[in-house]
Amino acid sequence: MPPPAKPKPPHKVELTTNSLRNTTLAANNDSIYYEVVTRFWHPNLTKINKTDMDTREVSTVAEIERFPGKEARVRFGGENAPWMTASEFVKYDPKHTGGTFVGGRGITYRWKTHKGRLQLVKADDEEKVPLAEFHPHRRHFFVFRMSKHAYFEIKPNPDVTDALEKLIASYILVERRRRDTRIRIKLERS
Repeated sequence: MPPPAKPKPPHKVELTTNSLRNTTLAANNDSIYYEVVTRFWHPNLTKINKTDMDTREVSTVAEIERFPGKEARVRFGGENAPWMTASEFVKYDPKHTGGTFVGGRGITYRWKTHKGRLQLVKADDEEKVPLAEFHPHRRHFFVFRMSKHAYFEIKPNPDVTDALEKLIASYILVERRRRDTRIRIKLERS
């Protein structure tokens, strides 16, 4: 009798920078390759571009528009798609960091924090098994260059891999909200 099949290893999608406005998300073999870009001539519009490595074709899959003092807007599917507010797309949790959104195939996902890390789980999952987990970057001596880039560990689930555009857009919105609500210390000269 043959041994049981090993489970597929998770996808490790690495972020090149710590920026939410300009970064690249790519797997080691470039099977998953997304680019988050905010051009200087459109400083309020962030585009999420997907590159198909077989055909070398780049297409815009999502856009996030964020003006100061206004709520962010999101659209999926190109320039002719309708805009929706960020609160329509991600239902934020007022008590916690995360929020819920509807991904591909009508499945509702929820971002939650566990031991300070963002995790993506199905909203109706009682066991709260993470489908994707964000691992933050590390620096040499906490100050210098990055010793380890931030990355997503995505389980090989077809429901999640079909909804990667919405996963990335929702992560950007949830992480921006988390960074905006952080306590900031302002130093001034006396």
